Amino acid sequence: MVEQTKEQEKEQFRYIVRVASRDLDGNKPIYMALTNIKGIGHRASLIFARVFERETGIPFDEKIGKLNEEHVKLLESIIKDPLRYGVPEWALNRRKDFYTGKAMHAIMGDLEFATREDIKRLNRIKSYRGLRLAWGLPVRGQRTKSTHRGKGPTVGVQKKEARSGTKKKSSSSKSK
Repeated sequence: MVEQTKEQEKEQFRYIVRVASRDLDGNKPIYMALTNIKGIGHRASLIFARVFERETGIPFDEKIGKLNEEHVKLLESIIKDPLRYGVPEWALNRRKDFYTGKAMHAIMGDLEFATREDIKRLNRIKSYRGLRLAWGLPVRGQRTKSTHRGKGPTVGVQKKEARSGTKKKSSSSKSK
């Protein structure tokens, strides 16, 4: 009878679990698997996994592939509306959103859209930060003498081989 329950568990185990429009590795613990969702880092994933543990009684380090469909839906609802489940406001990534004034946790496409809109707003009002972002320069006071140089080809610098190669060509062309 014990063998049958192990076989049933193997049949129920899912190697790929879909949470918040993202495929997660079923062999990873819940808190580690959640970090693969864009907008959820290590700290937020631990908080969400602890809230999930409090709601269901399933340990936060249980493999995510062992969860059934109901538990996955609960986990997804915790991620999408964390304030409803008692997640503290300081753990969210968009506190006091500029347009709505509400605290929320943006993930995946919503996070990309919100970030893009924030940068557009900073550019529209011609703030220092917005201009530096547009120019591709550091925004928070880092030095630029030795770092943050352009990503294009180097201008005005040649390697020794290139210099010596051009001299040889020019000297041979003069002799002809």
